[in-house]
Amino acid sequence: MCFFFRPKDMGIDLGTANTLIYMSDKGIVLSEPSVIAKNTATKEVIAVGTEAKAMLGKVPEPINVVRPLQDGVISDFDMTAEMLRAFILKALGNAKITNLRVVVGVPSGVTEVEKRAVEDVVHQLGAKEVYVLEEPMAAAIGVGLPVDEPSGCMIVDIGGGTCDIAIIAIGGIVTSTSLRYAGDKFNDAIIQYMRKTYSLLIGEQTAEDLKINIGCALIDYDEDNREIIECMDARGRDLVTGLPKTVRVSNKDMFYALEESVQIVVEGIKSTFERTAPEIAADIVENGIVLSGGGGLLKNLDKIITEKTGMNVVIAENAFEAVALGTGKSLLDIEKLKKYAATKESIKYR
Repeated sequence: MCFFFRPKDMGIDLGTANTLIYMSDKGIVLSEPSVIAKNTATKEVIAVGTEAKAMLGKVPEPINVVRPLQDGVISDFDMTAEMLRAFILKALGNAKITNLRVVVGVPSGVTEVEKRAVEDVVHQLGAKEVYVLEEPMAAAIGVGLPVDEPSGCMIVDIGGGTCDIAIIAIGGIVTSTSLRYAGDKFNDAIIQYMRKTYSLLIGEQTAEDLKINIGCALIDYDEDNREIIECMDARGRDLVTGLPKTVRVSNKDMFYALEESVQIVVEGIKSTFERTAPEIAADIVENGIVLSGGGGLLKNLDKIITEKTGMNVVIAENAFEAVALGTGKSLLDIEKLKKYAATKESIKYR
């Protein structure tokens, strides 16, 4: 049985690493990896999301498992469309897509062509109205920052593909920086460190697990000023023998592996701040910086940013879901949304 879907609002955080969907009456209804598996011979979609991610590096021909977004932008339009279609249908259940208003979060540095590609994907799925909202603005709304106030606020949203840094005041982005250097590059740095230091080749998932479990931007010390060491096993292939090997890795290894990546983020924050008018800069010094996105959860990242900038840094309570929540909440006031939107006017489809 198919039920007709009454007009509702949907917010989408179309991320390089994960896609989240927010429904106006339910909150976050979907959070899955941005991965799709497809049989290239039959053109059939085998799996999307978590199920597809589990297939990475393990499937035979002719199944192709891909992440259709790279560095925060759509690299494979057709695969993205099919993946997003599957996610939206999953979020809606048995409901039919009619008169749906959708807000999609995009990195602040995307081009007009890239924005149009995102709009087209959602439009093809039957959405009547599509609004494109820059991710730092969406994240700021999602974490509850006073974006409409004259006093400036600063957000650093670190996703899988991009690190979006923005200073916001009076409902608009005053200054922003979009670095195509974020969670995925953190994983790459760990992979390269393991290769160089231990002659061990590990996969993306292992690097992700190391980052989440023992990754850090600074080493903690106990009350006796001794380093607090945490360890974890990393399994991969020995580059010398070609055989499977397990290496015991510590948080100190992760600190060294991620040191350069963290510095890039810090420099991006400094650069953004340096381009800000003195009046708003004074507001940021007083109000501090808010971290959001999965990358913002890297242990002690807030501490090192404070150490390097001298400003107070807070990790948002809903850091991982901030962009998705912001896209959904922005639809509560369409007039304000038009002001927030990445384009001056909303894109509407009839």
